[in-house]
Amino acid sequence: MRNKCTFNSIGFYILSVFFIVPNFVFSQKNKMNVLLILVDDLRPSIGAFGDRLAITPHLDQFAKQAHVFERAYSNQAVCVASRYNLLLGARSTSTGLYDFGRAFRDFYPNATTLPEFFKNSGYHTEAIGKVFHVGHNTYNDEQSWSIPHYHDKVIEYVAKKSVKMTREEALFSNISWDEANKLAKGAAWENPDVADDAYADGRVANRAMARLAELKSSDQPFFMAVGFARPHLPFSVPKKYWDLYDEKIFHYKTSKSDPLNAPKFATKRDGEISQYNGIPLAQQIHPFPDSLTYKLRHGYYAGVSYVDVQIGKVINKLKEEGLDKNTIVVLWGDHGYLLGEMGMWTKHVNYELANRIPLVFYHPDFKKGRKTKALVETVDIYPTLVDLCGLALAPIEQPLDGKSIKHIINGDIKSTKDHVYHCFPRDGRLGEAIRTKDYRLVRWTPMNGKGNIVYELYDYRKGLVELENIWRPDHPAFLKLNDIMEKYPKPLPMRPESPRRVN
Repeated sequence: MRNKCTFNSIGFYILSVFFIVPNFVFSQKNKMNVLLILVDDLRPSIGAFGDRLAITPHLDQFAKQAHVFERAYSNQAVCVASRYNLLLGARSTSTGLYDFGRAFRDFYPNATTLPEFFKNSGYHTEAIGKVFHVGHNTYNDEQSWSIPHYHDKVIEYVAKKSVKMTREEALFSNISWDEANKLAKGAAWENPDVADDAYADGRVANRAMARLAELKSSDQPFFMAVGFARPHLPFSVPKKYWDLYDEKIFHYKTSKSDPLNAPKFATKRDGEISQYNGIPLAQQIHPFPDSLTYKLRHGYYAGVSYVDVQIGKVINKLKEEGLDKNTIVVLWGDHGYLLGEMGMWTKHVNYELANRIPLVFYHPDFKKGRKTKALVETVDIYPTLVDLCGLALAPIEQPLDGKSIKHIINGDIKSTKDHVYHCFPRDGRLGEAIRTKDYRLVRWTPMNGKGNIVYELYDYRKGLVELENIWRPDHPAFLKLNDIMEKYPKPLPMRPESPRRVN
């Protein structure tokens, strides 16, 4: 009997090896991989999105094989919050995470991030480059990843400089604001004649390509997040990308004034861009001299073309390894960007160009070359990827605000939402925004509960730059959008800052 049992046990083991384990491996190999490409500060300055100035051949070619969302929006126009919106699937108003220095696990210790969900579902997960925002007392989330995060720089200079560390380099190294503000400002741009991998994005692309080649032979499906820094300031890119453009094309005219009747606290001057050398403060010069405006636009577009090539390398490697046949690819910009429109620069406002983002989904089994004007928002990406990969969305601790847009990617444009929701806090007020096809309503509420509510209403039927706040209490668009706004839960107050980590 004993021998029989031993034989049966061995026989069962052998059968397991030849039948059960291979079936497990087969099922793992037939799961879709995910390649999530994140780009910092990229508005839809891409040829495939209709930008005639942008030289982006690789992204344009990718878009021809994918589904382009022309009306996608961030949930908050700042790096840290927008990445929490993506990776938690929750709006800032649902978590209270509006600003730097708030570690989400201090408030949601058992939260399940997007990559962690895939990790718990049997995927290998890894991050290369800027995924979570690291800097300004904000850090990576180690438990989201199967292997340590491959981190690289956001603020970087290759050309000779006179100081060891600039102010922005210090902030992105998690040095305190007090210490960083004692340091000198760095240049807003540079364009030395160097190789692509002299800067972080080139190294990130190289790392991603190497890892794709290694993961090809793995029996485990993967979720790889690859984050690129450009076109974030400083506009530090190799010379050949500057040379793609004749600066005269950036001599276009735009409004340089705040929207008529806009509340002053809703607009922006200085801020991030004033942290760089050679940038005047608004009280000194406003708007910027044309020569400076043109140079900054030139630098931004050079950064777009540089990152276009780096992303192209990664996507081409995916195809070279044959992984494009079972990998979903998502291209996402974390928020929009202002290039002098209304005299404003960068982001941190509730206006259109600071919130509209590029979003592209590639799925090997779905029809290629689609474009849609369906309204979508960042928080929709979490449930969509789960849905596309055939996973069950188990209960999670943090709020999940997004809705799957798989049906849109698959060609069903009948069931789309009629608005998106985003926000931004400024000067002690929270601005909540509802954007429909033609209008945006912004409701500014004092965060301490004291004071009057102030509104902005904009009509976009004649252009995407806000010229006049047309709000009045009886305006039909206000009444309609305000009714939508009232149905949203009351926003959570801003969470307190987390203790600073010791690196």
